[in-house]
Amino acid sequence: MNTNTNTQAWPTTSLLSQITTKTILITLLLVIWMVFIPWGTVHAADTAVKWHPGHYYAILSSRKDNPRYLKKIHRELKETPALRGIQVRYQWAELETAKGDYDFTAIDKHLAELAKQGKRLIILVQTKTFKPDTPLAPDYLKATKYGGGVFAFSDHGGKKDVIKGYKIKLWNDNVKYRLIRLMRALGEQYNLNPHFEGIGLDETAMGQSMTPVSRDQFNRFYENLLHVNKKMRQYFPNTMTFQFTNHPRPILKSFVAELKNMGTSLAGPDVRFEDKGLTVKDKPNTPDGVYSYYPKLSGIVPLLPSVMPNNFINTIRDGSGYEPTVQELLDFARDELKANYIFWSRTNNYYQKVLELLNYRAQTKDPAGGLDPNCPSMYPSCIE
Repeated sequence: MNTNTNTQAWPTTSLLSQITTKTILITLLLVIWMVFIPWGTVHAADTAVKWHPGHYYAILSSRKDNPRYLKKIHRELKETPALRGIQVRYQWAELETAKGDYDFTAIDKHLAELAKQGKRLIILVQTKTFKPDTPLAPDYLKATKYGGGVFAFSDHGGKKDVIKGYKIKLWNDNVKYRLIRLMRALGEQYNLNPHFEGIGLDETAMGQSMTPVSRDQFNRFYENLLHVNKKMRQYFPNTMTFQFTNHPRPILKSFVAELKNMGTSLAGPDVRFEDKGLTVKDKPNTPDGVYSYYPKLSGIVPLLPSVMPNNFINTIRDGSGYEPTVQELLDFARDELKANYIFWSRTNNYYQKVLELLNYRAQTKDPAGGLDPNCPSMYPSCIE
């Protein structure tokens, strides 16, 4: 049983208005902590983390700045109390336009609109893209010291000579350092914002590189990814941080253990309850799939599965399963994965079914929408 239920009230409007004396004192303590505790400290005894578990819309990245689309999003948020906010994806190149030049204007706009409704923002910083024409990393990473910044990957089981997307060369320490600098800038800007609920990195799967990746590069990639996550916890001591984790299976046991030790949330890019690559468990000489780790971490760190567009279509990645109901997706994420948060992709053919489900009594009876609301034991306390 999770006994760490120490929660406090966080204001639902800006820190400068409609706040209680108690909240003022809490905020002052957090500011003092940020100023005087060394950067090397990940957690302090009195570090409280913003905590608003429940259902969040994952909005279409291609339309995240489209006023007409966003108007619909905010109307649906207002009409669906169980939706606590939105998740928005940002390519690294969108947030750092040149070396050391950060542009967070789009994030600020989302926060301002969400604050009006008492809703919250979670962002996902993308270090991988499945759209080859989409700029992933800042142009300066093309320099030799960064090894060109990114590598191309093809489709597993598909055409090996066709580029499916790009991922950053995180085995390069200079690339790692620049990503950490971005996280520091974001932390300075948003850690204490009450409507900035969380920040994370996209999937661990590297993809099938078009050029060979050495064993040393492979190991360095995941060592550096863990280091970036550690720094995220450092720069966001009062904010949930998470890592989308799926593959490769052989590293998952040690990788997930490290995430747990640093208090980083386990998140995932898919809810596919028949997919063997994710569900495999307790088979001789076969590494467990990532889903086996969710129940083990329940009540310890936040758990954040995502229902992606293709998850509505088929239960298995290769299409050999069946089209699940939205209720089945919810049941698996809630009951088997022990979700604290669920990210629901706003997919044209399915979002109405999601909204209908979220308006059922089972999801409206409490703020967490029927998901596990308990403060994780890795957090000293939670601020609601």
